Amino acid sequence: MKAIKRIEFSQHALLKIEILVSRGVAISTDMISETIRTPSKLETSGEGKFICQQRLNGLVLRVVYQEYHDKIFVITAYPGKRSRYEKD
Repeated sequence: MKAIKRIEFSQHALLKIEILVSRGVAISTDMISETIRTPSKLETSGEGKFICQQRLNGLVLRVVYQEYHDKIFVITAYPGKRSRYEKD
């Protein structure tokens, strides 16, 4: 079985969570970690970055991260409209 890497959050990602929660979007580091571990969609971005997503109350939660040999580093997370990101 593949070992689960530790997930580390950037200061930007932690601030983004606080801002979203203050605006009524229920999001947490646990939700982000779960999205990384079991995404409904996974895309690659330039420079070794990944974008994964999971449904979130009529929206999608998108998480941008970079994977290293010993950890996963979350750069940011944001909600998006399902109509924009669930075309396939």
